[in-house]
Formats: sequence, C-alpha cells, structure tokens
Amino acid sequence: MTTPSPVTVRVPAKVNVRLAVGAARPDGFHDLANVFLAVSLFDEVTATPADALTVTCTGPDADQVPLDRTNLAARAAEVLAARHGIEPAVHLHIAKNIPVAGGMAGGSADGAAALLACDTLWGLATPREELLALCAELGSDVPFSLAGGAALGTGRGELLTPVDAGTFHWVFAVADGGLSTPAVFREFDRLTEGTPIPEPEASPDLLAALASGDPHALAATLANDLQPAALSLRPSLRATLDAGLGAGALAALVSGSGPTTAFLVADEEAAAKVAAALEASATCRTTRTATGPTPGATVLPA
Repeated sequence: MTTPSPVTVRVPAKVNVRLAVGAARPDGFHDLANVFLAVSLFDEVTATPADALTVTCTGPDADQVPLDRTNLAARAAEVLAARHGIEPAVHLHIAKNIPVAGGMAGGSADGAAALLACDTLWGLATPREELLALCAELGSDVPFSLAGGAALGTGRGELLTPVDAGTFHWVFAVADGGLSTPAVFREFDRLTEGTPIPEPEASPDLLAALASGDPHALAATLANDLQPAALSLRPSLRATLDAGLGAGALAALVSGSGPTTAFLVADEEAAAKVAAALEASATCRTTRTATGPTPGATVLPA
C-alpha cells in the first residue's frame, strides 16, 4: 500500500458582530446569540501519516501554542479516530497566523481544520453533520470554524443557522498577552450578579445590516455583551478602542472574549489608515487587516 499524501486544510479566524450572553446555565455554560463572521486571517493545518500523534507549530506566537494533548487539533484527531475505531497515528503541523488567545477562535479553527484534514487523510468520508457534531464536542466555536461564512450561533454557540452577509472590511489590533475565555465569562457573571439578564437574541436590525453589506448600517448595530468584562480585566483596551475610533473606524469592539479589538471600516483605504494609526498609537502590539465573510475549513489542493 502507498502512504497517503499529506493533507492541508486552511481555516479562518472569526469576529463576533453580535455576542449576546444569557445567564449562566446549571452546566456552567451560558446561552448565547452569537453572530459569527469568518474573516480572511487563516491558519493552515497539515496532517501527515505518522507512528503516533504529534503536533508542531510555526508562525507568530507559536511559542504560546500547546503541543500536547490539550491542543484542540490533537483532541480533534483523537475524537475522530475514536469514533471510527482507529489509532490517531498522525503528525499535525499548524502554520499559525490567527492571533493566539485573542478572541478570534484560533484554537477552535485548528480543531476544525485538524478534524477535516484527518478525515480526508484517513479516507473516512465522515458525513458533514457528524463532523459538525464532533466539532461541538470539542468546543462551542469549533462548528463555526468548520462552516465559515456568516452564521447565528445559539445554545452555547454551537447550533448554527447560516445568515446572509455582504463583504465588510476590518482592522484587528492584537494586544500583548491573551485573555482566558472562562475568566472573562466569570467576570461577566460577577458584573451582572443580582441584575436581570434577558434571553439573548440577535437584533433584526443587525441581521438586516449584515445582509445589506452597508458598513455604516452594521456599525450602528455591533455589540458584545462580554466587552465590559474584558475591559474590566484589561482596562488598557479602552485606549486601543479610542485610538481606532479616532482614526476613522466606523465602530470598534472587543472581539469575542478579547483581548483582540476589532474595527469596522468603510473600505480598504480606510483599513490602511486605521491600521497605521493604531500601530503609531502604541496601544497594541500589531495590527491585521481582513475582509469577511470567507469560507470555513477548506482542503487545499495537493
């Protein structure tokens, strides 16, 4: 038998254009209304036949990526192999380009990419719905990383309904260090203790603005219920948000649980201007520009 050729999957980061958070559930999770948009910052995960499961990583902040079984890519290989009764004998290499621990689902993206790469490498042809169910086992954001595009995530974010979206331009300001998603949710619980929390929902105005492709309409409807908690844990992010708005961004918000901040801009020219101003402001480590939506995890040609 010939050894299968390596399989590389490209997978996008995400930004939450609306993150509505409900009260904590008995299982510790929160019900969400999470409007995801996949954006053109990508990781690539390559699966190669090996004697045992191993993970390597290169790229910006690669030293922050765990290479043991806590890595979602490794867990994805294990979960898929267990489902099919085979050994997870694969080497996974992550070419990291999505900010690490930045609220852009970089770890979730790698999990989704590894799942698709291993399924292709091993010739399993797992049905799409089953792959999405395995994604949900791995984490709340993993199904969207597989699906891409634009979607409303309900439940804890894993139940996806595709939504229409025009093309939007973004600037992302990458902060020094990361923020723990569980820590941000705990801070949300602390800040909202004793106050009624409505059922999370995505506003019709936001969904209409997203479908219209009008950045000015979308700017008026962006919101993130986790932003006060992220700012409480990392007050310096306020200066980053102010710098981007001062440079002409139409709207600014913390991306997911942070600490990456996202700036919606009118077009490519505005993106370059805002990115330059943010770099000069010394309120962030670096900036990235991107557009969205973009497809989810995709097997690249050999």
